Amino acid sequence: MPQIHAPTLHRVRPVRPLRQLRLLACATSALWHIATGTAHAQAAEAPSAALPAAASTPAWVQPLERALARAEADSGVRIGVYVRDLDTGASASLHGTEPWYLASSVKVPVAIAVLRGVERGDFTLETPLTLRAADYVDGAGPTNGRAVGTPLTVRYLLEQMIIYSDNTATDMLIGLVGIGTVNAVVQSLVPRGFGRITSLADVRRHVYGVLTPAASHLSGTDFLALRQQQRLHGDAAARSALATLLRVPERSLAPTDLASAYETYYATGLNSGHLDAYADLLQALVEGRALDARHTAYLLSVMERVKTGTQRIKAGLPPGAHFAHKTGTQRARTCDSGLVTVPRAHPGPRLLVVACTRGEPSTARSDRALRQVGIALCQSGLLSDGRPHEPRCPTLPSHSTGTTPPGDAPAARPPGAGGGAAPADGAVDDDA
Repeated sequence: MPQIHAPTLHRVRPVRPLRQLRLLACATSALWHIATGTAHAQAAEAPSAALPAAASTPAWVQPLERALARAEADSGVRIGVYVRDLDTGASASLHGTEPWYLASSVKVPVAIAVLRGVERGDFTLETPLTLRAADYVDGAGPTNGRAVGTPLTVRYLLEQMIIYSDNTATDMLIGLVGIGTVNAVVQSLVPRGFGRITSLADVRRHVYGVLTPAASHLSGTDFLALRQQQRLHGDAAARSALATLLRVPERSLAPTDLASAYETYYATGLNSGHLDAYADLLQALVEGRALDARHTAYLLSVMERVKTGTQRIKAGLPPGAHFAHKTGTQRARTCDSGLVTVPRAHPGPRLLVVACTRGEPSTARSDRALRQVGIALCQSGLLSDGRPHEPRCPTLPSHSTGTTPPGDAPAARPPGAGGGAAPADGAVDDDA
């Protein structure tokens, strides 16, 4: 609400009864907003005497924020984290109000858009979609190993998209509902804080488009060929293959390397968002404002079965904790976000955590930094009835090999999936 400035008075006039009532109503409304916390901006401007910081900030917030800052310093990786206690609304943040590239975290709003279509009766989870050559997208998941013409159900595609971060499955679902519908879902749930979401194929076209405008013509099979060249021979080979596929001279490509092309793409703000805004999206899902009760439960159960990012936040949580989450991984960018719960006899905590890294080319180092986020959350006492430094909390290994742990390797690809040799750590996006 904009501040209301009193007009300059040039002469004293008696205050009329009607004006008295209006002034009293305005004052009462402002005090009500401050007292109830329904207007964050007004509360932030209120005098400290009216709402002492010590009384409004839970004891866990500042220690957790300090622990997150230490994790960032110790890891040497730029980290953004936003944590929210759903039962109190209290939150902790480290760079959480900055925009971050979300990578495959955008697949959660895709899933919501698809399940809304199911709720409307547009199709069912058992409706088959036919795989086309144009649907192929390189990256995680086995769907790009399926033959053209294969029928795949909406349920199969949705579960592949969330559990294995399957890019081809994602773009098939985006084709079903429309990318405009996906963005409309985000806008309806979180009006501010998100950049425009695109298809996974368009991510590639935007990146390669930094090198040549002709990249807008790249096809699904082109993406697989480029990925294979990059995996086998590195960025320079992918650059040469790009020129060959598009039938343009290599010298006509922009004089920049692929890593710089990705950074230029990230700067567009596409598929990006503020971490607190992404938490708002997750909260809308958890509270049943995104989907009906049946499909809310279904999507959260699928998110609990995620197989990617096993060495990230989940590895730092206490034994028995449940994490319904979605990861995101792309060149020099990683994310892990979701709902943390701890089953117990009485109602336990419900925490949203949204975390991303940027600028670190090693996926293993980024994973380790996100694991430190999980450990900090465990040690905060939020998951252990207020007992900080819970002895059951995992500890960070004292030595890191700098390679991706076996348990966090991408899912094996079927023959014909455009695979090739494994890339150097962090060289390409296995998740997107």
